[in-house]
Amino acid sequence: MRVLVTGGAGYIGSHTVLELMAAGHDVQVLDNFENASPEVLVRLRELSNGELSHVEADIRDSDSLAQVMQDFRPEAVVHFAGLKSVPESGTNPLRYYDVNVTGTLRLVKAMEAVGCGRIIFSSSATVYGAPQYLPYDEKHPCAPVNVYGRTKLMAEQALTDWQATQPGSSVVLLRYFNPVGAHASAQIGEDPRGVPGNLMPFVAQVAVGRRETLQVFGDDYDTPDGTGVRDYIHVVDLARAHLAALDAASGASVYNVGTGTGYSVMDMVKGFEAASGRPIPLEISARRPGDLPAYYADSSRAQAELNWRAEHTLDDICASTWRWQSQNPNGY
Repeated sequence: MRVLVTGGAGYIGSHTVLELMAAGHDVQVLDNFENASPEVLVRLRELSNGELSHVEADIRDSDSLAQVMQDFRPEAVVHFAGLKSVPESGTNPLRYYDVNVTGTLRLVKAMEAVGCGRIIFSSSATVYGAPQYLPYDEKHPCAPVNVYGRTKLMAEQALTDWQATQPGSSVVLLRYFNPVGAHASAQIGEDPRGVPGNLMPFVAQVAVGRRETLQVFGDDYDTPDGTGVRDYIHVVDLARAHLAALDAASGASVYNVGTGTGYSVMDMVKGFEAASGRPIPLEISARRPGDLPAYYADSSRAQAELNWRAEHTLDDICASTWRWQSQNPNGY
């Protein structure tokens, strides 16, 4: 199948591209490299020993999208391209709506022009907001508490409304929990620009000496050790969920993609200390506004309908992250 991957040079996108190529799909990447490095594509070609075409373009550029669609004629699109920082979304909301919502609308319009009716959308568990119950299942009400989550939910709604007007089309919404880990080769992994906004890359940078201490935001939550609990899923498991979703039947479907197990900040720190053999100095700070005490997924629908389940353990997550960071101390 010809598969266009927007944001395919990014963290999750690159791992998904590798899985798609390994399964024999013809893949083209579209990325503007704002939050990714062109070096990623070099490594993907080396790891896959295959052909990988790419176009440098912004998801909001209608002319570039139209040209890509005409030239590549994708049979399916996996849509990662977007902005993902919760704090930044609050300080620059219009930019987030422009990229995450307007960009998605322009992408679908370009798809429609060439008769491409299959899309897998990179969504987020942030669409749920504060949990009314746990674990989150797909029937949980959606009430996002930040701009990032609202842009994801708005894009979801636009995609499902579009699908309802396109007989035979398919929209698969994958609601991610917390992607972590790296490819077994240690050649691709998470390399955030600036100060990491997520736990694991920050822990890894402390272990490798790029940062002095890990700041833990709150140790007084109603959790087993007082620190926040999250559902951490290995990025390769997440990538394979996209591969499984390519075979989804027509219609609109939504799936949680997580492990169903919650780990605290301290669980992750201890696991990483064991994997790296290095201590992680901590600094306890006040809670951050908007952070939830705990959340984790019910992914039974994906298991039943996509024949997918997370296979990697916490030890796998920590060991692969350390191999990536220690072999690439400054990222790409």
